[in-house]
Amino acid sequence: MHQTKAIQELLTEIFPIYGIKEGKQQAIDETEKQFHLLRGLAKRKNKKKVCLTDTFLSKEKIDFTSSLSASVDSEGHVFPDWKNQLDKAMIQLSKQTEMVSVLDYGAVGDGMTDCTEAFKKAISTGFRCVIVPPGQYRVNEIKLPSYTELIGSGTEQTQLILSDSAPKRAKLLTNWHYLKGNSHIRIEGLTLDWNIKRISGNMRTASGGTSSSGLTLAHVHFALIRNVTVKDPGLHGVDVTSAFYNYLGDGKRARFGSRFIWIDQVEAFGFGDDGITTHHSDDILISNCFLHHPSGRAHKIGYSNSNGIEIDDGSQHVTLVNNLSAYCFGGVEIKAHQTSSAASDTQIIGHLSYRDNRSYNFRHIGHHSLADEASCSAFGIRGTFLASYYPQATSLYAISTKRALVISAYQKVAITHFFAQAQPILTTSSKNVAISIQYRAGEVTIKNIQLKNYPEVENAVQVSSTTSHVQVAYK
Repeated sequence: MHQTKAIQELLTEIFPIYGIKEGKQQAIDETEKQFHLLRGLAKRKNKKKVCLTDTFLSKEKIDFTSSLSASVDSEGHVFPDWKNQLDKAMIQLSKQTEMVSVLDYGAVGDGMTDCTEAFKKAISTGFRCVIVPPGQYRVNEIKLPSYTELIGSGTEQTQLILSDSAPKRAKLLTNWHYLKGNSHIRIEGLTLDWNIKRISGNMRTASGGTSSSGLTLAHVHFALIRNVTVKDPGLHGVDVTSAFYNYLGDGKRARFGSRFIWIDQVEAFGFGDDGITTHHSDDILISNCFLHHPSGRAHKIGYSNSNGIEIDDGSQHVTLVNNLSAYCFGGVEIKAHQTSSAASDTQIIGHLSYRDNRSYNFRHIGHHSLADEASCSAFGIRGTFLASYYPQATSLYAISTKRALVISAYQKVAITHFFAQAQPILTTSSKNVAISIQYRAGEVTIKNIQLKNYPEVENAVQVSSTTSHVQVAYK
């Protein structure tokens, strides 16, 4: 894929120093400095009574730390501090797998033959590097055990297509055992087609939980997903998650989450909910991805919270680098449902949001107003080089107002080098708001703001009276 360079060039046009290694590092350091000037979130006791499910499926959120700042390497790429652990794991994986071809086990890439059994035989019980030559392969749900590599010939040449008979709950590709967990998985050079045509056009496309996605990693440690396209998944393009979702209250996290996952050069479109999402998992890197044109069909018409990238319930220590979203509800949403812990400690370095309804949307549902309990988990967002082009109304979520940035309930948020441009047709409207900081957000700093086509700059940034310790500075 060429999207890595394309996204880099687009962001460099907006932020010239983004294309300079030293300038990029300096800007990241600037954000880090501002972040550490902010106070942390005061830990609040969770009042929920402990029960059996609390001990088996759930655990207390005890990690309130912030990871080290991402850094720029000699080639100008940005990585979190833990990436070398994943690199070592992938080297170990490559040394322990036997190379085989699905063709040797009876697969036929003619777009019609059911190749499920051939893939199962080629994958076996793991320790295989399974090569998938050019072709279109019809399959039912494929499960990958530990120590497995699934390598295609490129997204334009190798396609896995979900069978017409697959149920709505089917995932096209996932790991083998959610409860025991899996490790050391690499998936590269494929298009995953969830075959949306098998679902009637008036039906919702998702079955709930972790079902109905293109690629799901649940309770997986050490995985690399690279150069993959996911087409029309019923729920998510890529879901990095725990074995079971957790809705036992703010301050709780699910057990059996994933860790040390790198999603690189993924394109997803037509997704019923989110392009890439994470739940109750740690140490995730999402880079050089393009998420666009969701269908929103996992939701009721007009109420589709379909985001390009969603860092959701209980996620921790997530890094987003050099990504692009377009025509989504949210470009990047960092959030949680009311009865779950919020995602915490997220770094965003370089993101371009194009015609999303809310380019950057940070919130903890049900912990917004003064009548709600304050969130005990929504904290820690660092953003550098965030761009918003033409936020617009959307039929995905018809009642939502367009915004370049919304911060609700989150504490300790530092953003530097923020750019937003409204559509020129709106230059006569004084009600065109770019940034809204609201509903108990606190300890927020946004510096080096550039706004274009917002006629009254002083009204383009709205700060609610219910917020605290908010600093906003234009370039």
